[in-house]
Amino acid sequence: MSFLPISKQEMEAQGIRQPDFVYVIGDAYVDHPSFGHAIISRVLQAHGYSVCLISQPDWKDEDSIAVFGRPRLAFLVSGGNMDSMVNHYFVSGKRRPTDAYTPGGEAGKRPDHATTVYGNLIRRRYRDVPVIIGGIEASLRRMAHYDYWSDSFKRSILLDSQADLLSYGMGEKSMVEIAEALDNGIAVRDITFIPGTVYRTKDVSGVYDGITLPSYEEMKAEPEKYAESFQTQYCNTDPFTGKTLIEPYPNGIYVVQNPPQPPLSTQEMDDIYDLPYMRTYHPSYEAAGGVPAIFEVKFSLVSNRGCFGGCNFCALTFHQGRIVQTRSHESLIREAEGMIREKDFKGYIHDVGGPTANFRHPSCQKQLTQGVCKNRQCLFPSPCPNLEVDHSDYLTLLRKLRALPGVKKVFIRSGIRFDYLMADPDDTFFRELVAHHVSGQLKVAPEHISDAVLEKLGKPKKEVYERFVEKYEKLNEQLGKKQFLVPYLMSSHPGSTLKEAIALAEYLRDLGYMPEQVQDFYPTPSTVSTVMYYTGIDPRSMKKVYVCKNPHEKAMQRALIQYRNPNNYDLVKEALIKGGREDLIGFDKKCLIRPRKTGRTLDGQKRDGKGKKVQGPRPTEKTKKKTIRNVHKKKQKG
Repeated sequence: MSFLPISKQEMEAQGIRQPDFVYVIGDAYVDHPSFGHAIISRVLQAHGYSVCLISQPDWKDEDSIAVFGRPRLAFLVSGGNMDSMVNHYFVSGKRRPTDAYTPGGEAGKRPDHATTVYGNLIRRRYRDVPVIIGGIEASLRRMAHYDYWSDSFKRSILLDSQADLLSYGMGEKSMVEIAEALDNGIAVRDITFIPGTVYRTKDVSGVYDGITLPSYEEMKAEPEKYAESFQTQYCNTDPFTGKTLIEPYPNGIYVVQNPPQPPLSTQEMDDIYDLPYMRTYHPSYEAAGGVPAIFEVKFSLVSNRGCFGGCNFCALTFHQGRIVQTRSHESLIREAEGMIREKDFKGYIHDVGGPTANFRHPSCQKQLTQGVCKNRQCLFPSPCPNLEVDHSDYLTLLRKLRALPGVKKVFIRSGIRFDYLMADPDDTFFRELVAHHVSGQLKVAPEHISDAVLEKLGKPKKEVYERFVEKYEKLNEQLGKKQFLVPYLMSSHPGSTLKEAIALAEYLRDLGYMPEQVQDFYPTPSTVSTVMYYTGIDPRSMKKVYVCKNPHEKAMQRALIQYRNPNNYDLVKEALIKGGREDLIGFDKKCLIRPRKTGRTLDGQKRDGKGKKVQGPRPTEKTKKKTIRNVHKKKQKG
């Protein structure tokens, strides 16, 4: 077992004369199943194809993607485990100082819009070699989309990257089918039949039962057309009911999205995760201190994919889908036993989960044959009557992992869906969660407490979270535990005005809790919330929604959540005044902030509570001397 080649010397040492695929990636090469490039490479290798990787090439130098020469079948391109723009920038637009997916955490090793840049780099050097793009960046930008960082409406990334084909979603099945088609001599322009792919064409006469979306030009001119298009796309993310989607562009070009790939069976999931991963970063990165991203996942287990939670700010519906897919207990235990044998394992499995840890089966049995409902969520606004709430399989898995020799503790860190937990009439799992699987703090994501904002977030009502908190505290008391909740909260989400932001601050005041971190809403591609942000329309109802875009108001909403922080005083005060809530400025216990005292200093100048000068007439020499005499008298009396 060895790493895949990342240099010509390694390629030759492994007896590869010409690789079938050259995989260009925006991350460092980490051969671990939490990294998309590792899974796709190992899956292709398992099917008999050779893969060489070019990690973080110099995008200003065409020679950087010619390391292995011309691949036999195609170039594969992925921007990395994260969208490169999210990787590079905070929501404020400020550049992040580090990159966890780069050796030593060094920033700046990949370009903005990495998939597009790499695709064009390859195309300049190799005009006639097929280029297939995939990964999260390509997947969520596969059709026309709003780009927050440029505040513009962009074309499909398939066009901008000059790629021939796009694999969306997790990609294992579609990549194998693409490889087999190319290997059998089918021209890449004729590979139009594989589920989970997007292609471009000038002839859509052969598309059966397709839905034509508004054109790119229409959507760019009328954002409400984009809201309509997005809702159609959202309703066609299911492999059982999804239709082929056609997006027209100028000059007779069409971008065509085939329906998604079917969900993986448990056996298929097991086969993927049982492949011979090295489970760490390439040794060439050791001198730089390794790749930081591995340390969070090295001793964690991925037990599921997909999520029927339906949060509007999350892109999982577009990428992994709503049908939950799981690995077997046997596969997970084999991986855990391998962890235990590693020399730096300290006895703690950091996580057993996925997008939502406590989803271990589809929400209802009909999903496996008929797909998910197009116009009904499983949990929102309340649990569907057909929802199967059962934690028994997950509980059995956790018990098996806890019992393994060498395991001291099994934690759950990838997040618990608390409304699903509260819908379970059997509290056995909840009790064992509190007793065995919380590392002092349990992370949950209520996001907000205003029902109006929660409706736009796609989250359960406030009273569901309050019942969960009450039960969590009660179980901790019964079990003699002192464990806390860490609620994730979001500011400035569409639907949130200063009124709702102030209500959230009041809730935190009554709770006696002040969060250390606050997430300002981040409009990432292909989410319902981002469509609201761009268009001002809720695509589900086509009704208008309030959107906070002003940077100063966003700062006020964020500051209100941390109103006790002295650095936020001015913003909080301004927000309360602007929101007509001066009653929350005072000395009553219900007030958020106190008035700041002002007075004169020795120089006779008025200053505010921060010591800044308040404009007024300059004091005379007589006034200054009088002030100094009064201060001396007070000192003598004291």
